Amino acid sequence: MTSILLGALVFVILVAATTCGIIVRDRLPAHHLSLESKEVIRLATAVVGTLSALALSLLIASAKATFDNAHSEMETTAGHVLLLDRLLAHYGPETDADRKKLRELVQQRLDRGWSASAQDDDGKESTPAYRDIETVQDDLRRLIPNGQAQNLVRARALEVSGMIAEGHWLKIDSGEEGLPWPFFVVMTSWLALLFATFGLQAPPNRTVLTVILVSALSVAGAVFVISDMANPYAGVIRVSLEPLQITMERLGQA
Repeated sequence: MTSILLGALVFVILVAATTCGIIVRDRLPAHHLSLESKEVIRLATAVVGTLSALALSLLIASAKATFDNAHSEMETTAGHVLLLDRLLAHYGPETDADRKKLRELVQQRLDRGWSASAQDDDGKESTPAYRDIETVQDDLRRLIPNGQAQNLVRARALEVSGMIAEGHWLKIDSGEEGLPWPFFVVMTSWLALLFATFGLQAPPNRTVLTVILVSALSVAGAVFVISDMANPYAGVIRVSLEPLQITMERLGQA
């Protein structure tokens, strides 16, 4: 489910919960909505509201951390790719073919985007990204260094290429994490209960209904942001590809 649909679903649930509260209000006996009853409802609502606020804040913090980590991984990978290209250039003309492969790998990632599923779909015409970097590693292992300097450069190039491959597989492992769904379902249930009590207590005039709708829209917007940032390689709020674009401009230079 996309982030926009998820936010829309939460909005519909909250509006439906408010509507249910208004309908129930009209059918309850008058003594069920006495001042004493409303005071108890407000106290219970405060507890649920506090729990919902804590849940939302935890989800926002988790999504922000996921997004920041993804951005850091992007910059690190771009730096490693550029470093590997420079190491291959220092090794000698024997690595020109591998430098070309490295450039093609970056171009593929720019064309496909940074999503793990897009990079590793064997049904696509282009080669999956992990095979490209493994091909470069195989070529490096087959090189026969001519002297200590080339041997050191080859060893360092193998190390850096391993970091690139490791970063790719780490992204695969974390690429489908997204939102913790059980936690999210419980939080949505709390919010629905909260908005139902709003409808139960609020007089059904336009001002009150408008405020409740705006509040529901605000909560749905927060859910959209959480969901979108929890999947940083796809969606509206995504990690910028600028580090790869800058790397692409510098690859292949003498």
